[in-house]
Amino acid sequence: MPSFRLKPEQAALLVVDIQERLCAAMDRDALDRMLARTGAAVEGARALGLPVIVTEQYPQGLGRTHSLLKLRLGEFKPLEKLEFSAAVPDVLSVLGDRKQVLITGMETHICVFQTARDLADSGREPCLLADAVLSRSEEDRRVGLELCRDAGARILTVESALFDMLGRAGTPEFKKVSAAVR
Repeated sequence: MPSFRLKPEQAALLVVDIQERLCAAMDRDALDRMLARTGAAVEGARALGLPVIVTEQYPQGLGRTHSLLKLRLGEFKPLEKLEFSAAVPDVLSVLGDRKQVLITGMETHICVFQTARDLADSGREPCLLADAVLSRSEEDRRVGLELCRDAGARILTVESALFDMLGRAGTPEFKKVSAAVR
């Protein structure tokens, strides 16, 4: 069996429910780290030509995508949902035939876990970016990571995923990714 390798032509980035009112319930330091790592994932994904998909869970109640993340995203159209899982028909349609889905977002033990499980059940490879997911408590985040792994997700970091897709230094994409993760 061949070893796991991320391929830009097979990958997409899914940003799950990083919304203003939900962010307000998070530990501030942990939120700042997660927003920074998610921003790096967005910029790195764009440098590598990956589609970036953003979901919002019930935005009337939880607000819109966090303003700091909006700055890193630039122009985007969030996909609204009521389901906890982001593996909804609109998202699957945007993914098309891309099988490797890098996942960031909140909360790890609810929406992120159910998304990873449903993506795996649909024949895709969920790749959880552990430094870019968050829950209100560290215990819920830790359990969420375990649930995702048990559901078939690969656990990576933003840097390990981006540099795996790069494969080598000295390219224009390498310079953009390096700048994004600093």
